[in-house]
Amino acid sequence: MRHTFVVHVEDKPGVLNRVASLFRRRAFNIESLTVGHTETSGVSRMTIVVDTDANGAKRLEANLYKLVNVLRVTDLTAEAAVVRELTLIRVKADHETRTHIMQLVDTFRAKVVDVAPDTLIIEATGTEEKIDGLVGVLEPYDVLEMVRTGRVAMSRGQQAPVEVPADESPAEADDNVSYSV
Repeated sequence: MRHTFVVHVEDKPGVLNRVASLFRRRAFNIESLTVGHTETSGVSRMTIVVDTDANGAKRLEANLYKLVNVLRVTDLTAEAAVVRELTLIRVKADHETRTHIMQLVDTFRAKVVDVAPDTLIIEATGTEEKIDGLVGVLEPYDVLEMVRTGRVAMSRGQQAPVEVPADESPAEADDNVSYSV
């Protein structure tokens, strides 16, 4: 099963390497990794997708908390969450195919962000299935280049994040979660 972890970390050099190395040392393949700034200065948010079972997910969460720069870890897999991906796709488009491609783009609620004499660049945001579907219908027109951000996710509703004081362990902050390894 694919698990989506949201990891808040201190925004310092080397943190990404330490987190990725933890997954490597534990022999887990990261399927998707996105990192960016948060609303809090000095804090970055990583969204990491890993294919593992429930026991492996619990072990990963516990091991992430052992890293010095990790502030908070959330497994969004079982939670109601908004999950999206962004893609840019360069597709070959001549005079005959350009109009048809633009109609397909509209159908997927995507948009054309660049028009050249022989190509279009399309921007699409949505679920992985939506992006896969768009790529599938564009393949007959010759997809020249594509880039995808990977999964980003946020839990639904007005859930205030649990802040863990520096002198308190994660297990003391949330009595409902077991951090045993």
